[in-house]
Parts: sequence; structure tokens; C-alpha cells
Amino acid sequence: MVKNKAGLVEGIEGRGRLIIIGGHEEHEGERLILREVARHVKNGRLVLATIASHEPEGYLERYRASFADLGVNEVVELYVEDRHEAMLPEKLEALEGVHAVFFSGGDQLRITSQIGDTPIYERIHAIFEAGGLIAGTSAGASAMADTMLVRGQSAASFRIGDARMAPGLGLLPNVIIDQHFAERGRIGRLIGAVSQNPRVLGIGIDEDTAIVVEGHRFRVIGSGAVYLVDASEVTHSNIAEAETDAALSIYDLTLHVLSAGDAFDLVTRRPAPA
Repeated sequence: MVKNKAGLVEGIEGRGRLIIIGGHEEHEGERLILREVARHVKNGRLVLATIASHEPEGYLERYRASFADLGVNEVVELYVEDRHEAMLPEKLEALEGVHAVFFSGGDQLRITSQIGDTPIYERIHAIFEAGGLIAGTSAGASAMADTMLVRGQSAASFRIGDARMAPGLGLLPNVIIDQHFAERGRIGRLIGAVSQNPRVLGIGIDEDTAIVVEGHRFRVIGSGAVYLVDASEVTHSNIAEAETDAALSIYDLTLHVLSAGDAFDLVTRRPAPA
């Protein structure tokens, strides 16, 4: 057990590994991120959870082709059309004997609304608690946290009433994750999200970039950057008093920008040697 700077005890030691990807990871050439995923797949079997997508056709074939020569011998799909399917024994069977699950992109609210508090949800947590790998890209990345950003303006200053958030899968506590970060100009909405609850650390991940979380630290891989927005030392914001269409005002916000090879300690909220 470890304690963060806000004095909150987090049971994040001795658990599995998370690979959280900002979207559009490389599927040809070096495939650094998919290669990292493959490195942690036991028994050569990976479950591809396409639950976030309304139209999952094509995902399975693409990932099978990308992983084929990376040591992942079997990629099987887990898709839930509607929530009642998450209760079916045959859906849960897809996760039997599996130590690695990869959530593809789409709409993160579909992930939590379809499998939250179901046998599938419990099995995914059991895999993680037993030391397995849970990975996610794009919407699958946002779903990893205990709070998800599901709506909010990109490429604009944050307006007080703009963000919409919902509970996530809760695999990584006390953070909120945004993806396609620099490409879609999402710095404003991530700042807005953490301003509503400064206990939560904001993590913005560029495309073809990932964080590999082990215990209370992560390291950065890929071609882009990772942005850490820390509001724990903020001395003022107008989030509670301003009109809903007013622009956010916030003082003494901390921002770190990390690239491949950098590391970060989630307890101290400081960059750490790789």
C-alpha cells in the first residue's frame, strides 16, 4: 500500500500492468506500442474487447494481422451488443484462462454502460489483480480511470458548464485520462476536468503514444508526448462561482510534459528517472 501527497491510501502495488494508449497506434513498421503489448501477453492469447464500438467490424482482422508476427498466436474478440449480453455465460467464457485484455476505440461510455458491474467487469478486475495485462486505446484508454471524460469541447478554452464526466472501470485510481490529446487540442478540457476535483491528476496522451503503468509509476513509449495536469496546488479557480458559459480561471496549476523514455511517479506526482 502507498500513500499519495494528498494523504490518500492507494492499493496500487502488487497488481497487474496497464498499457494506456492515446489512439492511432502504429500498425505497420516498428509498432513499438503493439510490440510492448505483445511482450506482456502470456500463453500467446489476447482478448480484443471491441465493446466501445457501435460497428466493430474490421477491428479483429486488423489487430490479428498486426500481432501475427509479434508472438501473439491467438486474438479473440469480445463484443457486447447490449448490456444483457454481458450476463451470458458464453461471453464470460472468452475470458477464461486469459491474462491479457485489449480495449479498442469508439465511445468510452459504451464500455462502462455495457459491462459495468457485470461478470465481465469482475473478471477483468480479477485478471488485473492477478498480475495480468489490461490495455486500451482511445476510448479504451479513457475507460481505465475511475472517472472518464465523455464530452467536452476540443481546441477551445474551457467553459464552466462544458465537461461531462462518468465513472470509468476504476483500474487506475485518482486520475482522469484524455486521448488524441495534442492532435485534437484537448488541453482546455483536461484542465477543466481537474479543476472540478483537484485530487484527480489529469493525464493527456498523444496519438501513437502510451504510458506503461506498473505499480505507482509509469513510463512513456511512442512518438508523441504525455501531459500531466496537477491541480493539487491551485490557489484559486472560478469553477464553483462562474456562470456555465464563462471561461475558466485557475491559478498555480502545474503542468509536466513527458516524451518517450520519461517516467512519472503517481504517488509524488513528479517526473522520475526512467
